[in-house]
Amino acid sequence: MLAIAVADFLVIISGCILNWIGRIYFSYSVLSTTPGCSLSAVLIYATRDCSVWLTVAFTFDRFVAICCQNFKTKCCTKKTASRVIGFISVLLCMKNVPFYFIYKPMYILDAVPWFCDIKSIFHTSPSWQVYRYLNNILVPLLPLFLIVLFNALTISHIAMANRARERLRRAGKDGDLEMVNRKRCIFLLFAISLSFLLLWVTYIVHFLHRMVPGEEYVGKRNFNEPKYILQETTNMLTLLSSCNNIFIFVVSQKMFREELEKMLKRPFQMLTASTKW
Repeated sequence: MLAIAVADFLVIISGCILNWIGRIYFSYSVLSTTPGCSLSAVLIYATRDCSVWLTVAFTFDRFVAICCQNFKTKCCTKKTASRVIGFISVLLCMKNVPFYFIYKPMYILDAVPWFCDIKSIFHTSPSWQVYRYLNNILVPLLPLFLIVLFNALTISHIAMANRARERLRRAGKDGDLEMVNRKRCIFLLFAISLSFLLLWVTYIVHFLHRMVPGEEYVGKRNFNEPKYILQETTNMLTLLSSCNNIFIFVVSQKMFREELEKMLKRPFQMLTASTKW
């Protein structure tokens, strides 16, 4: 969960602060040069993909912990989690490096390339087309399928266990703590799945809409064009999907709220300690 929160925070920095706020209010800064916006695109894709696949890893971890007790002691450990987080982060960063090479400058002024335009070869080369479709399968089609699958199996297992526990304990009068924890787990899994589905479905529909008639990415900013508005709306919702996870964790997880509270109080505690000297 901490790794997901970090990935989501990086999505906010790269996708919102550096890409949009930086380029809108500081139009001719280093972020608007062709190398700058190319690197920004790679960071956005990499952090977004890490957020998505870490959510998949978290969903699988909860599935194993709840439904596969025999593998829980082997898989659900800090050492395994660290390895999975490191592997996912490195692999997805490497996967998105080719995006750096699909852009060309819109124009060159005083030997400085400004802004980014997609090269025509990205739309015509068979290799780039294969990479493009594989990229869309890896994010979000495959993660969406895995998240829904694991959460459905986990919720089904919890529901069956709850019915058995109710029959044995006649729960409801004694305030079964285990039942409360399971209900919280169901709420968390359902919230993550529903949030991911709702915020990515527009992207999937837009991708299929462009793929069937062969339409391409709208590169020029025409804020009144419906296709551009739809395109940027899908981008906004995908970024919101990553940012939304941290709010779900805050609402549903007491330990996460406590750790977040400690993190927010820490700067003030350090400032108070320094003033005493």
